[in-house]
Amino acid sequence: MLYNYLKIAFRSLRRHKGFSLINIAGLAIGMACSILILLWVRDELSYDRFHTDVHRLYRLTASLSEMDVHAAVTPAPLPEALQAQVPVVEQTVRLNGLRKELMQVGDKMFEEERIFFADSTFLRMFSFKLVAGDPADAFKNPESILITESMARKYFGNEEPLGKTIRQNHKDDFTVAGVLADVPSNSHLQFDFVIPMSFLARTDRDLKERVWDNFNFYNYIKLNDKADTSPEGLAKLEAQITTLYRTNEKELKVDFHLQPVKDIHLRSSFLADLPGHGNIQYVYIFIVVAVFILVVACINFMNLATARSARRAKEVGLRKVAGAMRAQLIRQFLAESSLISVVSLILAVLIVFVSLPGFNTLAGKQLSIDLLNVKLVAGLLGITFLTGLLAGSYPALFLSSFMPATVLKGNLKTGAASSFFRNTMVVLQFSVSIILLVGTAAVYKQLKFIQSRNLGYDKENLVYVPMTGDLWSKYQTLRTSLEQEPLTQHYTVVQDLPTNVVNGTVSVEWEGKDKSSQPLFCNMAIDENFLDVFKVTLLDGRGFSKEAKADTSNYLVNESALRTMGMDVETAVGKPLTLWGNKGVIIGVVKNFNFKPIQQPIEPLILRLNTWGGAAVVRTAPGETENTIKALERICQTLNPEYPFSYKFIDQDLDNMYRAEQRLGGLFNIFAVLAIFISCLGLYGLSAFLAERRTKELGVRKVLGASLSHLVYLLLSTFTKPVLIAMLVAAPIGWYAMTRWLEGFAFHISLDWTIFAFAFVVALFIAWFTVSYESIKAALTNPAKSLKDE
Repeated sequence: MLYNYLKIAFRSLRRHKGFSLINIAGLAIGMACSILILLWVRDELSYDRFHTDVHRLYRLTASLSEMDVHAAVTPAPLPEALQAQVPVVEQTVRLNGLRKELMQVGDKMFEEERIFFADSTFLRMFSFKLVAGDPADAFKNPESILITESMARKYFGNEEPLGKTIRQNHKDDFTVAGVLADVPSNSHLQFDFVIPMSFLARTDRDLKERVWDNFNFYNYIKLNDKADTSPEGLAKLEAQITTLYRTNEKELKVDFHLQPVKDIHLRSSFLADLPGHGNIQYVYIFIVVAVFILVVACINFMNLATARSARRAKEVGLRKVAGAMRAQLIRQFLAESSLISVVSLILAVLIVFVSLPGFNTLAGKQLSIDLLNVKLVAGLLGITFLTGLLAGSYPALFLSSFMPATVLKGNLKTGAASSFFRNTMVVLQFSVSIILLVGTAAVYKQLKFIQSRNLGYDKENLVYVPMTGDLWSKYQTLRTSLEQEPLTQHYTVVQDLPTNVVNGTVSVEWEGKDKSSQPLFCNMAIDENFLDVFKVTLLDGRGFSKEAKADTSNYLVNESALRTMGMDVETAVGKPLTLWGNKGVIIGVVKNFNFKPIQQPIEPLILRLNTWGGAAVVRTAPGETENTIKALERICQTLNPEYPFSYKFIDQDLDNMYRAEQRLGGLFNIFAVLAIFISCLGLYGLSAFLAERRTKELGVRKVLGASLSHLVYLLLSTFTKPVLIAMLVAAPIGWYAMTRWLEGFAFHISLDWTIFAFAFVVALFIAWFTVSYESIKAALTNPAKSLKDE
């Protein structure tokens, strides 16, 4: 029976090639889009789930409830205290690093940024595979080092790396004790080198003195299998951790929380967090987009099937007269839709294979489709079955309901009900298209807003050189060299770049401060040239000066800091201010400027005098950027010959900070275009069938004197009303969705009427353009030809 169903379905597809092509193309593109999106979603949801016992792994985070500030870093002594005093804590590990160091083997020398210091429990906590070496010996020696396979090839080629020496910063020698498999791309921890924490403990104050009020380490714990991991159980454990902390540090009002490791990638927006996190909101958005696009493709099938109902009415009538039951007819039509779905799936998989490299580039992923993966194949077949069922259900029920006596007399009338259904489907299609267009326009405008927003300083033409090696000890010599070179005279040396400052402290005192209050202040170390080079506005007072020796204990503050301290711009200068116990006075107030991504509000900021370095920033003269970089290279090679010269641009760093939003915009553009294209495929087929059905009507109208423009208008207006209704449906949904997305930015655009007008005009123009060919063709038909059989 099934074979017979499929044979008849195949004959029907072959007989109606145009209808079949439109349906298969629409479904294939829709399924390909959904598969690509679901591959992306699966990758985002898979982060860190490869670790054994991942459901028992948590990261310790801290929060200041007064300022609603959450940090990914916690104190160095906390994990050890937890393991000793909290029975359910089975194991802990501390991480510190992701710093830039010079690594060297022979004459191979590279600056590396992905370096972690880790406790000896690192390989027991996390399931990073050691492909060479003994895990038991990997951390025994403080001068040992673990490297990834990529680094082994980079530094040692085909040689055996175990036992070989890697020199760091021309002074510290490490012996390779193990080679790790390259870190999976779906790990929130991304590194190339791991050095024992015992090496860092020789010099790090937090480790040597067990400092409880510094938050500089990423601390992880593993709970035993008897721990209560319900929300209530974790809340009790968090309260226990907070109590333990306050027995060791009584001043800071900090609360501690447990973040599941599997949630870190998608649910992290913490201070001082590791880079490269995703956003759970984007996952939800693209799941909805995948469903929308698939629904649009299915609507095409239903629309065209019901539009062709008159052609198949006699077929249904004859089958019923011959004894076919309605259930058999339903199965027949579902077999046709399933066959189309299977053919579409095959074509969709081919489209995915071809487009995956470009999609990976756009999405910044390394996705692949493995047809030997049982779960993946099962998912694809599930999508195919669902698509076939969804697309074929209404046509099957609709067509199988025809009464033989009616259709065989030629009295079939599908007007009102059929037309209402088709118009409803067109409304749904264009509602989805308009929502995606609204999203595309909103994301585009927000990205333009980010790029053009006045950050409070001039980001253009700023090139910087990170201080490495001997530059630290030659701070004053570097400044002198920059001053003497005409191309680099416009310079400043800052501890942190004003792109994403993560330093924060509650150790700030001022007159009239509430002793129970502990607001968090960010801080930057700048020199006397900072305001001039970055073009930051000084509202009152003065900046730092070479002539003012007392400036080493004086401060500048921003407007947010004044509000936090209850001061006014006009009266703040001269007021005493104490930072980390260092007493000084406020000598100037600067206008608020963004020193973090614009997703975050501008926080209180204290600027102190830099006396030791960080990064040298030079504002280049117009047209002199290349020459300025060459001058910087000469200076650095003279003062720091053993380190490679490297430089970056402030504006490029800022662009990189919004890479996720840029990718979101690019993906939105593509999927909006494809959704509209799929809609247009169905709309074109529908307009062709409806124009064909109205040929005689148009012929009569032409005989009665109707003009060409009137006839075209008549046909176009049939599809204009559904698009107008679609706009009314899509507008509130699009407004709500994009408002929620924009809430993630402290500074963002407003959703004005132009965004919705743009989406509506584009959708209406595309609809008109799609149906205009068939409309004009039908209107130009000779009435003698269309009425010859009357």
